Amino acid sequence: MTSIATCLWFNGDAEEAAKLYTSLIPDSRIDTVMRAPADNPSTREGEVLTVAFTLAGQHLVALNGGPGFPFTEAISLVIECEDQAEIDHLWSSLILGGGEASQCGWLKDRYGVSWQVVPRQLNEMLAGSDREGAKRAMDAMLKMRKIDVEQLQEAYEGVPA
Repeated sequence: MTSIATCLWFNGDAEEAAKLYTSLIPDSRIDTVMRAPADNPSTREGEVLTVAFTLAGQHLVALNGGPGFPFTEAISLVIECEDQAEIDHLWSSLILGGGEASQCGWLKDRYGVSWQVVPRQLNEMLAGSDREGAKRAMDAMLKMRKIDVEQLQEAYEGVPA
């Protein structure tokens, strides 16, 4: 059967990144580590060339491709979290060691990969039938860096700040 996996291009730290990601997200694992069978433009023979891994059931490949193509925010990984504790844990773990916070639940990890760490109920709020609640939730989210679920819910419900 045909399969599709997202390939992430790293500059020598593909295995380290895959180990971090799989340690943070449930239902995740390293599937295979392939070492370069010969010298090539990005790796020497025997060095890690690719790491196939699974994050929450999604298949990805980390490639040690060299410095030629750094990550941008044009591609991001979205984590829908169940609660504030999960958001807080993933947020702090992903920015640890050189990552940086951005707006609206976005962050960049120490490898340059962009993530959206958002509550599961955000999409329900924004796409729901309560259009005024959706607008209030959107306005609240646009002022946040890390998403605060309680503030988001209060905005959606129209609770005065």
